[in-house]
Amino acid sequence: MTDTLPIAVAQFAPTADAAANLEAVAQLVATASARGARVIVFPEYSSYFVDPFDESLAAHAQPLDGPFVQALTEMAHAHEAVIVAGLLERGSDEQRVRNTAVAVDGTGLIAHYRKLHLYDAFGQRESDWVEPGESAPPQTFELAGLRFGLMTCYDLRFPEVGRLLVDAGADVFLVPAEWVRGPLKEHHWRTLLHARAIENTVFVAAADHPPPLGVGNSLIVDPLGVELAAVGTATDVAVAHLDVGAIERVRRVNPSLALRRFGIRPR
Repeated sequence: MTDTLPIAVAQFAPTADAAANLEAVAQLVATASARGARVIVFPEYSSYFVDPFDESLAAHAQPLDGPFVQALTEMAHAHEAVIVAGLLERGSDEQRVRNTAVAVDGTGLIAHYRKLHLYDAFGQRESDWVEPGESAPPQTFELAGLRFGLMTCYDLRFPEVGRLLVDAGADVFLVPAEWVRGPLKEHHWRTLLHARAIENTVFVAAADHPPPLGVGNSLIVDPLGVELAAVGTATDVAVAHLDVGAIERVRRVNPSLALRRFGIRPR
């Protein structure tokens, strides 16, 4: 039998009520776990979100060992799963915060990623409130023969982020997001997720906020760009079973990574 790993994307709309956000996460973790998921991906800003951004961000930011991560750890332990979610992390000063994706298992934090590319586009200014992550070697984690790497939302528009992850051995990109709605934005979201999967010959699993602020369409894509599972515009989870051997088979037929003539370096 083919070895597979069940993974879920969990779509919901975080709010300015941190307790309600944790309750929603707990319900979706239970649903995903009941459907067999061993990795569950939640959106960007799952711990706290307000639109438009204001001074309350800093007031609700938490450290990496704060109550949000502790609660995720308890859920992960209870359901024997890895949970990935967006954390509003305390910044280096009192004015700005960090937009951080955390990966947590039953023992605690196993990886975290601070968003590199802030959403200063389409009339938005995320950098007014959030400090960018520093260029650093990708943090990854392993489960069931697959290596997972993290990126966040707007990073999708920068293909070099995916190259850095795949060069670090990532087989699966996990993408918490709050992909803001607008003209053609759903098309961009779906196209970029498929492109990152195809060009890197990896699985991609991305979780977004539903409308009216996000585009929804949380989905899981395989290394050939085939959509395996998706959520539409509702609050829900979608589960796909990742074929652990697919990466090797696809790269044998399409060795595009091995044929590259350029590398990536930070600036």
